[in-house]
Amino acid sequence: METFTVGSETDRLVIKLEKRDYESWLHGFESRLPSKHRHDEGQIDMSECTKEWFGELVEKHQQLAVEDTAYVLGIFQKEDHTHVGMIDFSTLVRYDFQWGRIGYALHNQHWQKGFGKEAIAEALQIAFHQLNYHRIEAHINLDNSPSIKLAESIGLEYECTRKGFIHEFGEWTDNLIYYKNAE
Repeated sequence: METFTVGSETDRLVIKLEKRDYESWLHGFESRLPSKHRHDEGQIDMSECTKEWFGELVEKHQQLAVEDTAYVLGIFQKEDHTHVGMIDFSTLVRYDFQWGRIGYALHNQHWQKGFGKEAIAEALQIAFHQLNYHRIEAHINLDNSPSIKLAESIGLEYECTRKGFIHEFGEWTDNLIYYKNAE
């Protein structure tokens, strides 16, 4: 299978995802605290997430990257390889647009430590310099104030509210659109 490698490092974090990350990845999910709000999944049953299952998941992510459809990366602490969360990019349109979407989720046991800001700021560098996007958007639920605060803290700008933009929670919901263009 063809592979596509993307990732980066900051002072405290490594941003990448490989099959050998399984134990750390699993521990990150298993260590989650109970849900703190509607957009926090909290504790998740990980009993079906075997090492083999994870290997297949990473291979699917690799295939999506080769196809330039999506890029899924883990966020790990550099000092002890603790899994902090995930970042993903989806290619919306290439051609004359070079337009992508960023998604991010941090395990709630790692909130309020600055990992989100550090990881997402570096992820934007990956988007612009490794993946060659010109524009990155974050699509955020109107009531997800932690995500809004994080987006604003890393320099994403509010552009608009898209009405009935995504089907979730059993209905079509509005999303705030935050964006950043390559410099």
